Amino acid sequence: MAMSPAKRHFLRVTAAQEAASTAADQPMAGSGAYELQMAQLHQHHQQLKGIQSTQGKEELKAKILPDYAPYVAGVLASGLGAQDEVIATIMVWRLDGGDYQGGLEIAAYVLKHNITMPPDRFSRKVPCLVAEEVAEAALKAARAGNVFDIGVVAEADRLTAAHDMPDEVRAKVKLAIGLLAAGMVDEKEPKPDDLQCLEVAQHFIPRAIELHERCGGKKALERVEKLIKKHAEQKPS
Repeated sequence: MAMSPAKRHFLRVTAAQEAASTAADQPMAGSGAYELQMAQLHQHHQQLKGIQSTQGKEELKAKILPDYAPYVAGVLASGLGAQDEVIATIMVWRLDGGDYQGGLEIAAYVLKHNITMPPDRFSRKVPCLVAEEVAEAALKAARAGNVFDIGVVAEADRLTAAHDMPDEVRAKVKLAIGLLAAGMVDEKEPKPDDLQCLEVAQHFIPRAIELHERCGGKKALERVEKLIKKHAEQKPS
């Protein structure tokens, strides 16, 4: 059942007030809006545990995410960075559901305030999780020749740049940016900005290979270097 506008407004305002009065080194536990959302989160976890299909889980998450939007908006607007299981979980669910902009909006807050993931359900730390979720989705799209917003991956890279994570994960991010940039170039239909895209790819793909030699970028780099050379040969002297 859809939440009424009045209830959404009340939840957002209440969440903002409670988040603004809870210090960064304290948990949100005990506040009314948080406990309400935690109770709902528990119910939804139970529903998700009863679904075996990954697609089915993603469909349910897409359906229930709006229930948390007012709370998230309130916390992001006024929060001081208190430990918050709801915020951390909804960040992941948004990324799982393909709402990368929404997920990264929460990730910026979570990373800024060092909010941790619930250890009983998530083994990866926040920077690694955010980077890998976005990078793997982007790589899947790039390798299938599908469209994926390169700006989303660049934002994930920016947000996690100063944080520690395995080199293999960092390599996925760099490779994703490089492959998406290279994928913008159509050899049959040259465009004015082709060289710029190729130069971006030429920067990021070698960095990915440097971080993880078996990341799968070597053939892509060969194509990029071939196209750059071709572009230089065609340039009027």
